[in-house]
Amino acid sequence: MSASTHWIATACMQSVLERGGNAFDAAAAGAFVLHVVEPHLNGPGGDMTAILATAEDPTPVVLMGQGPAPAAATIEHYRSEGLTAVPGTGALAAAVPYAVDAWLLLLEEKGTWELEDVLAYAIDCAENGHPVLASVSAQIATVSQTFTEHWPSSAALWMPEGKPPTPGQLIRNPEYAAVLRDLVAAGADIAAGADFAADGPGGSGMPDGPPGGRGARIAAARARWRTGPVAETITEFLRIPHRHSDGADHAGVMTLEDFTAIEARVEPAATSTFRGWTVAKTGAWGQGPALLEALGILDGYDDDHLDPSTEQGAHTILEALKLALADREAHYGDGDVDLERLLSPDYLAARRALITESASHEFRPGALGDSPSARPPLRTEDELARRAGLPVDHGTGEPTVRATGEVRGDTCHLDVVDRWGNIISATPSGGWLQSSPAIPGLGFCLGSRLQMMWLDEDLPSALRPGRRPRTTLTPTLVLRDGAAVLACGSPGGDQQDQWQLLFLLRVLVGGLDLQQAIDAPALHTLSVPGSFWPRTWSPGRAVVEDRLGEDLLAGLAARGHDVVRAGDWSLGRLSCVMRDPRTGILRAAANSRGAQGYAAGR
Repeated sequence: MSASTHWIATACMQSVLERGGNAFDAAAAGAFVLHVVEPHLNGPGGDMTAILATAEDPTPVVLMGQGPAPAAATIEHYRSEGLTAVPGTGALAAAVPYAVDAWLLLLEEKGTWELEDVLAYAIDCAENGHPVLASVSAQIATVSQTFTEHWPSSAALWMPEGKPPTPGQLIRNPEYAAVLRDLVAAGADIAAGADFAADGPGGSGMPDGPPGGRGARIAAARARWRTGPVAETITEFLRIPHRHSDGADHAGVMTLEDFTAIEARVEPAATSTFRGWTVAKTGAWGQGPALLEALGILDGYDDDHLDPSTEQGAHTILEALKLALADREAHYGDGDVDLERLLSPDYLAARRALITESASHEFRPGALGDSPSARPPLRTEDELARRAGLPVDHGTGEPTVRATGEVRGDTCHLDVVDRWGNIISATPSGGWLQSSPAIPGLGFCLGSRLQMMWLDEDLPSALRPGRRPRTTLTPTLVLRDGAAVLACGSPGGDQQDQWQLLFLLRVLVGGLDLQQAIDAPALHTLSVPGSFWPRTWSPGRAVVEDRLGEDLLAGLAARGHDVVRAGDWSLGRLSCVMRDPRTGILRAAANSRGAQGYAAGR
């Protein structure tokens, strides 16, 4: 089974499975296709996180493709540039790009296919073209003035005829196709050697044989990415100052040494139990444990408090999310985070006790130890507009793009499970076409993930060289009785874990099938500082789909929620796959909103 946020990626992943590849071959193929068909939502210059389990070992692990801040990305340097926050666009917002290395690591260690075969799908889409999404056309149109006036390399790539492409028009990216062909060619000089692939569950985890085999060829491609023409071209281009979201021109600080140090890795997953299920997430260098904390808070309630389609359930869920996300802001970062304490029964009970029948408009992180919790700046859109002269943007928290390129957060997602039981949930992101100027000759730009770091040494997610930004990328794996059974995830920035929480409650508690749970009306809170520039919050705001019903929405308003209606079908981008280890039956589902996500299988 395959599911993703774009039908072409799903079709390519399913093709890999039908031709004998395993889940990891398929996921990697789909990921490189997403670079091409959803360039406004992810790219090779960005980042990714994934959670996976193999048929041989169901222990969930995290594939860590979130790059750190470059060595010269210091608070002192950014302040010397006149900045009070990391910009939302431009090279100063770019973390070192780890996504490509992470996908190649997955192939090298867990896949079975040759890199040339895996990349053939993306190369075909890039060279021969694909129908451009209406949302891609719209985003290019939104930032077209920035492209033409400040980022001519982006205008040349995305507006070759001087205007944005029309929806459905075939667009090509031969420059990125050449990058992928170069990675394949990197293994051509490796001495030929027969791969060893023992019979087993998809070849997962099997040794690749002598030097010159499949693994060595993929390792050569990884080295090429870190030290070859891509790294050289990017670092040379970034020396030229270019426009950032603060309205000024700055040069980047990323160097060839930063690229040489790229090395994706596998890490243990953070886990907790809920109603007999084990839920696995990234560590607290990402926002993933916020979902675990929200589930832990809600685990103390009866089932009638956990239905998002009732007034009582919606209210309780929103209040639990506010508390979990406040802890995310106060405690999470790429350092020592006391997750054992944050997920302990006593701490969760104390957090649960703060929930009343009325909506909270406060920022309430819990205290760990004797010191007060760190508090990020709490600014509303109105306050920001008054201080900086910016337009007020009372958004719904849904992905938006300003004319200068700043994004209020979106990405893409994929899930795959194969016949042997290998399973993966992955959220690639960053390197959006509107993130920074396109690198001439490469067909992509760098990401802007560092905007999630603060220029304040006292905060756990402060900008520090070599540290990872507290990413919003947060795939999920669910286990039952020690077996991995469900992979799911969603784009949506700060809403990713919020929408996944609704999905999990509806499946694990409410008993809905996968598609019913994805299609059910969604909601989320904005009562927490946003992860994306300009990092504002909206105290007490609850964004809801109108399909929840007039009585429910009126009830939330009566409880003190600042209710914002988002329309009937607007919130959520989920996809998922599921496997019953007793019967081997597979299931999948994908988001119907936007008519873009797709699930397939047999």
